[in-house]
Amino acid sequence: MEKILIIGAAGQIGSELTMELRRIHGNENVFATDIKDAPYYIRESGPFQFLDVMDDRHLIHFVIRNKITQIYHLAAVLSGNAEKLPLQAWSINMNSLMNVLEVAKMVEDVKKVFWPSSIAVFGPSTPKENTPQITIKEPNTVYGISKLAGERWCDYYFNQYGVDVRSIRYPGLISYKTEPGGGTTDFAVEIYYEAIKNKKYTCFLGKNTRLPLMFMPDAVAATIALMETPQDEIYFHTGYNIAGFSSTPGEMADSIRKYIPEFEITYVPDFRQEIADSWPDSIDDHYARSNDHWSSKYDLEQTTKIMIEEIRKKI
Repeated sequence: MEKILIIGAAGQIGSELTMELRRIHGNENVFATDIKDAPYYIRESGPFQFLDVMDDRHLIHFVIRNKITQIYHLAAVLSGNAEKLPLQAWSINMNSLMNVLEVAKMVEDVKKVFWPSSIAVFGPSTPKENTPQITIKEPNTVYGISKLAGERWCDYYFNQYGVDVRSIRYPGLISYKTEPGGGTTDFAVEIYYEAIKNKKYTCFLGKNTRLPLMFMPDAVAATIALMETPQDEIYFHTGYNIAGFSSTPGEMADSIRKYIPEFEITYVPDFRQEIADSWPDSIDDHYARSNDHWSSKYDLEQTTKIMIEEIRKKI
């Protein structure tokens, strides 16, 4: 029986991944933790506890006490916020990962670790169209630098210590369950909320800024597929490329107007525009699709339909 620890369970990924893992493995076997309170459905459906991943002693005691076999480490300072507090973001993103890797190395019960990477590992010199799995990576943001360093540490711990750590380079993620958390692709969530609440939105990226995006159910499915893959079939312990669809703010606004014809959008790019311009337009993820027998299900139109329906229910 797997005993799974989710670090950062109250975040955008964690709030949905936790519930799916509980459905698969049983509520009592998935331990949700965070430094902030979690949504009611996480607190009420299974064990939830406040846990600071930066406290390595508390972390290892928790893992040993609960006989944890898998760790999903999802806590991080995202790209937009990281640029405001670069040293703090570096410290949190890197030291938290090192604490988890050290625990996995020392505690025999821990068989697998998941850590999210990002398309932020790529930079201005990376090919922008169908960005390959193996390519030049020269990130120019604190978040991207920390993710690239994290990928190398994950690979190192696998090769040197046998820690079975797995990772995905997530594109921008779209979810109706949690509010945006300070990322450069937050516009892809904010635009739906503002369209429904106010019928207008001021976007911090330009109209034609194309970025890889993914609806959260696809991201959750890809994550679980990767973690369920036999170890001898894992080709990369750095991070797998995955892709959903690519879109621009202008195209998203057009898709929203099919449901809210009066929706208006204006474009006032801020510091995040430079970050977005350094990232790929589209991603080549054929390794993940062939390795994990996984494929995305949601395109822009399907995502927009569900986002509008669910946000209307929510608010």
